[in-house]
Amino acid sequence: MRVSRAQAEANREAVINAASRLFREHGFDGVGLKDLMKGAGLTQGGFYKQFESKDDLAALASRRAMESATRRWSTAAAGSPDPLEAVVGFYLSTDHRGETGDGCPLAALGSDAARQSKEVRTPFQDGIEAHLQILDELIPASDGSKPYDKAMAVLSLMVGAVTISRIMTDEGMSQRVLQTAADAVRLITSCAEEE
Repeated sequence: MRVSRAQAEANREAVINAASRLFREHGFDGVGLKDLMKGAGLTQGGFYKQFESKDDLAALASRRAMESATRRWSTAAAGSPDPLEAVVGFYLSTDHRGETGDGCPLAALGSDAARQSKEVRTPFQDGIEAHLQILDELIPASDGSKPYDKAMAVLSLMVGAVTISRIMTDEGMSQRVLQTAADAVRLITSCAEEE
Protein backbone atom coordinates (compact mmCIF):
# COMPACT_ATOMS: atom_id res chain seq x y z
CA MET A 1 0.00 0.00 0.00
CA ARG A 2 1.42 3.35 -1.03
CA VAL A 3 1.44 6.22 1.41
CA SER A 4 0.97 9.88 0.58
CA ARG A 5 3.90 12.27 0.63
CA ALA A 6 2.47 13.89 3.74
CA GLN A 7 2.23 10.51 5.47
CA ALA A 8 5.74 9.57 4.33
CA GLU A 9 7.07 12.83 5.81
CA ALA A 10 5.15 12.22 9.04
CA ASN A 11 6.60 8.69 9.19
CA ARG A 12 10.12 10.08 8.62
CA GLU A 13 9.64 12.59 11.46
CA ALA A 14 8.34 9.84 13.73
CA VAL A 15 11.44 7.74 13.03
CA ILE A 16 13.78 10.69 13.70
CA ASN A 17 11.98 11.44 16.99
CA ALA A 18 12.02 7.79 18.07
CA ALA A 19 15.69 7.46 17.12
CA SER A 20 16.54 10.61 19.06
CA ARG A 21 15.07 9.03 22.19
CA LEU A 22 16.28 5.47 21.61
CA PHE A 23 19.86 6.48 20.79
CA ARG A 24 20.00 8.47 24.04
CA GLU A 25 18.65 5.48 25.96
CA HIS A 26 20.77 2.75 24.35
CA GLY A 27 23.64 4.38 22.44
CA PHE A 28 24.19 4.42 18.70
CA ASP A 29 25.22 0.78 18.58
CA GLY A 30 22.78 -0.38 21.24
CA VAL A 31 19.70 -0.25 19.04
CA GLY A 32 19.17 -1.76 15.60
CA LEU A 33 17.13 -0.62 12.63
CA LYS A 34 14.26 -2.95 13.49
CA ASP A 35 13.89 -1.44 16.96
CA LEU A 36 14.30 2.12 15.65
CA MET A 37 11.47 1.60 13.19
CA LYS A 38 9.36 -0.25 15.76
CA GLY A 39 9.85 2.71 18.13
CA ALA A 40 8.16 4.86 15.51
CA GLY A 41 5.38 2.32 15.00
CA LEU A 42 6.66 1.28 11.57
CA THR A 43 8.22 -1.78 9.99
CA GLN A 44 11.87 -2.05 9.02
CA GLY A 45 11.04 -2.35 5.32
CA GLY A 46 10.59 1.38 4.78
CA PHE A 47 13.85 2.47 6.36
CA TYR A 48 15.94 2.80 3.20
CA LYS A 49 13.17 4.65 1.40
CA GLN A 50 13.54 7.42 3.96
CA PHE A 51 17.21 7.33 5.03
CA GLU A 52 20.47 6.67 3.24
CA SER A 53 21.97 4.78 6.17
CA LYS A 54 21.87 4.36 9.92
CA ASP A 55 24.52 7.13 10.08
CA ASP A 56 22.16 9.41 8.16
CA LEU A 57 19.43 8.73 10.72
CA ALA A 58 21.90 9.08 13.61
CA ALA A 59 22.95 12.51 12.34
CA LEU A 60 19.34 13.68 11.96
CA ALA A 61 18.35 12.26 15.35
CA SER A 62 21.39 13.87 17.00
CA ARG A 63 20.52 17.25 15.49
CA ARG A 64 16.94 16.87 16.74
CA ALA A 65 18.18 15.94 20.24
CA MET A 66 20.66 18.82 20.40
CA GLU A 67 18.07 21.34 19.19
CA SER A 68 15.61 20.06 21.78
CA ALA A 69 18.23 20.39 24.52
CA THR A 70 19.03 23.95 23.46
CA ARG A 71 15.34 24.86 23.47
CA ARG A 72 14.99 23.43 26.98
CA TRP A 73 17.84 25.64 28.18
CA SER A 74 16.32 28.71 26.53
CA THR A 75 12.91 27.93 28.02
CA ALA A 76 14.34 27.48 31.51
CA ALA A 77 16.28 30.74 31.21
CA ALA A 78 13.36 32.74 29.80
CA GLY A 79 11.00 31.76 32.60
CA SER A 80 13.19 32.87 35.50
CA PRO A 81 14.37 36.06 37.19
CA ASP A 82 17.80 34.38 37.47
CA PRO A 83 18.24 32.69 34.07
CA LEU A 84 21.66 31.16 34.76
CA GLU A 85 20.52 29.67 38.06
CA ALA A 86 17.43 28.27 36.32
CA VAL A 87 19.54 26.52 33.68
CA VAL A 88 21.98 25.16 36.27
CA GLY A 89 19.14 24.07 38.56
CA PHE A 90 17.30 22.31 35.74
CA TYR A 91 20.36 20.65 34.25
CA LEU A 92 21.96 19.49 37.49
CA SER A 93 18.74 18.05 38.93
CA THR A 94 17.88 14.48 39.79
CA ASP A 95 14.91 14.78 37.42
CA HIS A 96 17.22 15.57 34.50
CA ARG A 97 19.63 12.85 35.59
CA GLY A 98 16.78 10.36 35.21
CA GLU A 99 15.73 11.56 31.76
CA THR A 100 17.99 9.26 29.79
CA GLY A 101 15.73 9.21 26.73
CA ASP A 102 14.76 12.87 26.70
CA GLY A 103 17.66 14.48 28.55
CA CYS A 104 20.89 15.99 27.34
CA PRO A 105 22.40 14.15 24.37
CA LEU A 106 25.88 15.29 25.42
CA ALA A 107 25.60 13.39 28.70
CA ALA A 108 23.84 10.43 27.09
CA LEU A 109 25.92 10.08 23.92
CA GLY A 110 29.05 12.22 24.29
CA SER A 111 31.68 9.49 24.44
CA ASP A 112 29.72 7.41 21.93
CA ALA A 113 29.43 10.35 19.52
CA ALA A 114 33.20 10.87 19.63
CA ARG A 115 33.61 7.49 17.91
CA GLN A 116 31.09 8.21 15.16
CA SER A 117 31.51 9.62 11.65
CA LYS A 118 31.89 13.33 11.03
CA GLU A 119 28.30 13.29 9.74
CA VAL A 120 27.10 12.22 13.20
CA ARG A 121 29.55 14.42 15.17
CA THR A 122 28.64 17.63 13.29
CA PRO A 123 25.23 18.08 14.99
CA PHE A 124 26.97 17.70 18.34
CA GLN A 125 29.51 20.38 17.39
CA ASP A 126 26.68 22.71 16.37
CA GLY A 127 24.73 21.93 19.53
CA ILE A 128 27.74 22.50 21.76
CA GLU A 129 28.27 25.89 20.14
CA ALA A 130 24.58 26.75 20.73
CA HIS A 131 24.87 25.72 24.40
CA LEU A 132 28.04 27.79 24.77
CA GLN A 133 26.30 30.79 23.24
CA ILE A 134 23.47 30.54 25.75
CA LEU A 135 25.88 30.20 28.67
CA ASP A 136 28.07 33.01 27.40
CA GLU A 137 25.02 35.30 27.33
CA LEU A 138 23.95 34.24 30.85
CA ILE A 139 27.33 34.37 32.60
CA PRO A 140 28.25 37.88 33.76
CA ALA A 141 31.08 39.32 31.71
CA SER A 142 34.51 39.63 33.28
CA ASP A 143 37.54 41.66 32.30
CA GLY A 144 40.41 39.71 30.83
CA SER A 145 38.56 36.48 30.09
CA LYS A 146 38.36 35.21 26.56
CA PRO A 147 34.92 34.74 25.04
CA TYR A 148 33.45 31.35 25.91
CA ASP A 149 36.18 30.42 28.44
CA LYS A 150 33.84 30.34 31.43
CA ALA A 151 31.02 28.95 29.30
CA MET A 152 33.29 26.09 28.19
CA ALA A 153 34.28 25.33 31.77
CA VAL A 154 30.68 25.44 32.97
CA LEU A 155 29.35 23.26 30.13
CA SER A 156 32.12 20.71 30.62
CA LEU A 157 31.52 20.60 34.36
CA MET A 158 27.76 20.21 34.04
CA VAL A 159 27.85 17.53 31.32
CA GLY A 160 30.51 15.61 33.23
CA ALA A 161 28.53 15.81 36.45
CA VAL A 162 25.34 14.48 34.87
CA THR A 163 27.28 11.70 33.15
CA ILE A 164 29.03 10.65 36.37
CA SER A 165 25.85 10.93 38.44
CA ARG A 166 24.10 8.57 36.00
CA ILE A 167 26.87 6.00 36.46
CA MET A 168 26.74 6.02 40.25
CA THR A 169 24.89 3.21 42.00
CA ASP A 170 24.99 5.04 45.34
CA GLU A 171 22.05 7.50 45.24
CA GLY A 172 23.56 9.76 47.90
CA MET A 173 26.85 10.08 46.05
CA SER A 174 25.02 10.63 42.78
CA GLN A 175 23.08 13.54 44.25
CA ARG A 176 26.24 14.89 45.84
CA VAL A 177 27.99 14.93 42.45
CA LEU A 178 25.16 17.07 41.06
CA GLN A 179 25.13 19.41 44.06
CA THR A 180 28.91 19.78 44.11
CA ALA A 181 28.89 20.62 40.40
CA ALA A 182 26.14 23.21 40.91
CA ASP A 183 28.17 24.80 43.70
CA ALA A 184 31.27 24.85 41.49
CA VAL A 185 29.33 26.47 38.63
CA ARG A 186 28.10 29.16 41.02
CA LEU A 187 31.68 29.75 42.17
CA ILE A 188 32.98 30.01 38.61
CA THR A 189 30.23 32.39 37.58
CA SER A 190 30.42 34.49 40.76
CA CYS A 191 34.15 34.95 40.11
CA ALA A 192 33.10 36.46 36.80
CA GLU A 193 31.15 39.13 38.65
CA GLU A 194 34.02 39.95 41.02
CA GLU A 195 36.81 40.29 38.46
